[in-house]
Amino acid sequence: MKIILLGAPGSGKGTQGDLVTKKYSFPRISTGDLLREAVALGTPLGKEAKAIMERGDLVADDLVVKMVEERITKPDCAEGYILDGFPRTINQARKLENIDKNHQEVVIEIYLPDQVVIDRLSARKICSNCGTIYNLLGHTLEAENICNVCSGKLIRRDDDKLEVIQARLKVYHEQTEPLVDYYKAKTNYFQINGEGTIEEIFARVCEVLDKAIEKAEN
Repeated sequence: MKIILLGAPGSGKGTQGDLVTKKYSFPRISTGDLLREAVALGTPLGKEAKAIMERGDLVADDLVVKMVEERITKPDCAEGYILDGFPRTINQARKLENIDKNHQEVVIEIYLPDQVVIDRLSARKICSNCGTIYNLLGHTLEAENICNVCSGKLIRRDDDKLEVIQARLKVYHEQTEPLVDYYKAKTNYFQINGEGTIEEIFARVCEVLDKAIEKAEN
């Protein structure tokens, strides 16, 4: 099964993708994580992507598609996988369909209003040591700006600054939101409410996936 998670930045795609991985054993593939890893390693792609990501713009389709194609051909994706942050455009969606025609496709959009996205991302910090993500609206820290897990320093990512959040939302509405109409024309598209607790949202995701799996098995 090929599970595509759609939603604005900060809608919880990564969190829900991790929970789906734990329950259903599909690996989560995040283009954001792949790109940030490339940036951290200083690869040619990483250097090229760094400036683009900090502006809140999208990395060129060909570079992202190549990265995804290499990842989904690995053995752990044989039974299926979860895509978080890809596709972002209709062009990418069509390329993905050409790359992988074997897995059943299920598209889940986690919907959130813009202001909720801004509030969430403005309150988000990440541990500079272990990478644990904290939303200060919902997490209690044992010490200010210190990770509860490893005692590393919490920092705000460049792409979580207000001006970048607004730029990312603008890009999302202009370039990614048309995917909703594209997938709505198919029978594999589902929209769920992205507000509520993590557990409440995950229950909505599971309801969609359980029905899709049952249908595929019958």
